[in-house]
Amino acid sequence: MAKIFAIYCNFPLFQSSYNIERMKKISFRNDILPLKNELYRLALRITLNPAESEDIVQETMIKVWNRRDQWDQIDSIEAFCLTICRNLALDKMKRMDNQSQSLNEGEHDAPDNSYTSNPEEQAMQQDRIALIRRLIDSLPEKQRSVMQLRDFEGKSYKEIANIMAISEDQVKVNIFRARQAIRQKYLETEEYGL
Repeated sequence: MAKIFAIYCNFPLFQSSYNIERMKKISFRNDILPLKNELYRLALRITLNPAESEDIVQETMIKVWNRRDQWDQIDSIEAFCLTICRNLALDKMKRMDNQSQSLNEGEHDAPDNSYTSNPEEQAMQQDRIALIRRLIDSLPEKQRSVMQLRDFEGKSYKEIANIMAISEDQVKVNIFRARQAIRQKYLETEEYGL
């Protein structure tokens, strides 16, 4: 029995983890549907409109489902879904030209107020969070998307590059520029009250 197992494990198909992953059967319910929250956050970061973001996620799910015969050829179903979502959101942005809208504050998580019971400190913290949201919303779309994927979704540079169809170096440059712009504007606002 051990001899058969050794021969079986030396077969080239089982020496590569890539081939094993490619053999994995993709399930809409188990692999794609759990991505809906991540897709929503990406769409929201691009469109800045909760209702439009929900529509984009729905359209993304439909497009992915309609391409179910191609799932076996896709290396990363998550990157595939995020790319479709991003492209749909950008298309919607071009049609609607809603670049100036801001996030609806009432539909997001409340700031962490557990660190203090001082109402003044809590108010200041809420103001800082609102300022940072406005600063992120004012970034160019590419920087905003890259920052969302890296800092909020925790994606690697390589995954972001695949999703956005840019090089890893461009990802790093956009993240750097986005962080620098937010830091500079935040410090100016805190220092001068602009």
